[in-house]
Amino acid sequence: MRKLGFDNEKYLSMQSDHIRERISQFGDKLYLEFGGKLFDDYHASRVLPGFEPDSKLRMLMQLADQAEIVIAINAADISKNKIRYDLGITYDLDVLRLIRVFTDRGLYVGSVVITHYVEVPAVVQFKNKLEKLGMKVYRHYSIEGYPSNVPLIVSDEGYGKNDYIETERPLIVVTAPGPGSGKMATCLSQLYHENKRGIKAGYAKFETFPIWNLPLKHPVNLAYEAATADLADVNMIDPFHLEAYGKTTVNYNRDVEIFPVLSAIFEGIFGECPYKSPTDMGVNMAGFCIIDDEACQEASRQEIIRRYYQALEKIVKDGTAQDEAYKIELIMKQARIVPTDRPVVPAAQELSKTIEAPAAALELPDGRIIVGKTKQLLGASAAVLLNAVKVLGSIEDSRDLISPHAIAPIQELKVRYLGSVNPRLHTDEVLIALSASAATDENARKALDQLPKLRGCQVHTSVLLSEVDKKIFKKLGIDLTCEPVQEDKKH
Repeated sequence: MRKLGFDNEKYLSMQSDHIRERISQFGDKLYLEFGGKLFDDYHASRVLPGFEPDSKLRMLMQLADQAEIVIAINAADISKNKIRYDLGITYDLDVLRLIRVFTDRGLYVGSVVITHYVEVPAVVQFKNKLEKLGMKVYRHYSIEGYPSNVPLIVSDEGYGKNDYIETERPLIVVTAPGPGSGKMATCLSQLYHENKRGIKAGYAKFETFPIWNLPLKHPVNLAYEAATADLADVNMIDPFHLEAYGKTTVNYNRDVEIFPVLSAIFEGIFGECPYKSPTDMGVNMAGFCIIDDEACQEASRQEIIRRYYQALEKIVKDGTAQDEAYKIELIMKQARIVPTDRPVVPAAQELSKTIEAPAAALELPDGRIIVGKTKQLLGASAAVLLNAVKVLGSIEDSRDLISPHAIAPIQELKVRYLGSVNPRLHTDEVLIALSASAATDENARKALDQLPKLRGCQVHTSVLLSEVDKKIFKKLGIDLTCEPVQEDKKH
């Protein structure tokens, strides 16, 4: 079993209490910039074993009576149909998804703000769609010279031109479909408007990573750098915190670089800045909830290797991510790891070399390595799945879970009628065949019942997989990496 390294219940309690304290610090209202993913934070759950992917959402639900959500989206992302690649949907569709998910969980979504607003058809159409759904929509505009032209920003011609977002509750959570949506600017604009109305409002930032009270080169923080290698984010010591308090804390370059400007904006609004450092602005308590540091370190080292393989795959597929891969190579050196420190990697590589065909390796929760070969009827990925459920279900290896007679008609359908070159069954096809066999075969039923136990397992394949196979592994909750090699069609 995977060792737990993080106390999720302690986190939920400590984090919500700390946010309540921050609300009381400012009196009337707190604008909380919510970074990262609210209810599907799988990166955090991988590097902090025990962290639940929806922990931040559950934490917010403890504050449901105080919290109101404002969703920000950049007008340019609407016009360009920007895609959230982990979900395969555009940012504007993700806003609708977020509204639905939050509402279904009992959280109050007060409004949507369109930042960098421009009157173009796609943006106006989206605004009208939201309003027809009963959602309040506000417009925030670009400010010339932002963020350095502080006198203009903190004026009626700067933040003053933005719509004032009407809110009802003391905690305003500002979230977005992704980076670059204008969450921080939305918060600061609101502070300006609230101050003009005599309301004492504050600002805080909630980002899980980097974890400010872990060392700079701790594997958990290095894994965050690997995850954001495409954004060129760099973890660094917070120099403002060190100067103010004599204490070493970790932040990242964008927050450190923008802090002098933020401080000046705060002074322009309030007459003084309530914070002495970027670290002061944060409210993240995750670092206090690590219960097994070595478990988190090892999980993070494995995440860095997974990110490295993802970058290599991008290079093969579209020629991008060379800089991303190079940066992660440097991170791997800092963490003192190599790709073969991922146990499934050498297992798949060695088997592929032996059989001179694609191979796959899967690591079970207890550490056992299961392999899968390319066969006449099955691809290596499908074979390793069947072999794994056999082991988990204590089913004899020699027993066929799916009759060859059942596979043959599927192959005929693929090749003869659907034009496929490869007759072997992919992972989705083999799972459908297995479920059909389960209706009459006890072992097939037992094997099917083992699928939930594969969640959190690790897989590596000696060639790149099809999108279909990748999606099946993702749906099963299996972490996949592939050698950056296209499969030879003769296999």
